[in-house]
Amino acid sequence: MTVSELNSRFGAPGRIVFREGFAGYPNVVLACQYGTAEIALLGGTVLSYRPTGHGPVIFRPAKRDYNRGDSFHGGIPVCWPQFGNRFSKDLPQHGFARKMVFEVRGTEYSEEMTEVTLGLRSDEETKKLWNHDFDLELKVSVSMKLNLALKTTNTGSEPFDFSCGFHPYFLVRDRNAVSVRGLDGCTYIDASVDPFAEGVQSGDIAVTKGYDHIFSMEPAPKHEYAILDPGLKRAIAMVSSGNTKCVVWNCGDKAKLSDFESEDWTKYVCVEPVSEWPGSQTLNPGEAHELMCAIQAHLEGIQE
Repeated sequence: MTVSELNSRFGAPGRIVFREGFAGYPNVVLACQYGTAEIALLGGTVLSYRPTGHGPVIFRPAKRDYNRGDSFHGGIPVCWPQFGNRFSKDLPQHGFARKMVFEVRGTEYSEEMTEVTLGLRSDEETKKLWNHDFDLELKVSVSMKLNLALKTTNTGSEPFDFSCGFHPYFLVRDRNAVSVRGLDGCTYIDASVDPFAEGVQSGDIAVTKGYDHIFSMEPAPKHEYAILDPGLKRAIAMVSSGNTKCVVWNCGDKAKLSDFESEDWTKYVCVEPVSEWPGSQTLNPGEAHELMCAIQAHLEGIQE
């Protein structure tokens, strides 16, 4: 559909607006009294989230021109049907959903929230990459929080193995001053070293170097995390479900990401709910799995 057709069918003036986005594909902007968010139909990536009274919560690179095959190192990309590249070497890093064009399935709004539902289903193009029948549905809503839900359904007659994750880049004033709370006592794999190292987290996480830790969610049954940023005097809270792992990541100063300017690595920290890593989970015919997270920012919200 064109931008005009999408606005005619799914738009609502002042609440839901479609506009031109990456590589000529539309983006959708959601607004309500609590804030705004922009989502690219190319990849289903949340590009921005700004609660009312706040600055931007999500980091986005300065580069604005992306082609369909490019990787976008910012926003909240969707990683599916694998997170990383250890489950299947036949699939691209973080899967292929982030480079597919999602269809718009519906929009809703009320006094308290604004929502869009996007979808991706198996077809000839996806089966060249991954020969399974599936339906993938992504719901994004703005209310007092930014809410994301990714539902995977096996629509075929055979089981398949998969993993998935959200990859949010949270905007911070200075990575070196930020701490991540909520993973105290969790075991982890440090994937930033070769060979991988294992350990147990003690206290808050200081992200003062290139960092790539994959945490097991026991004993953290609440799946609640916070990014404490004294530079912006802000705390970003996130709650997730449907994940057995949580990844904390920053590329560090030695990474050469094509869409980053020289100091961009100091401006973000990723806290990523992941269904499974390094392996996968099995979804039988007719079964579904849902990964969810909710994000909320609090000014002057840092407490020791």
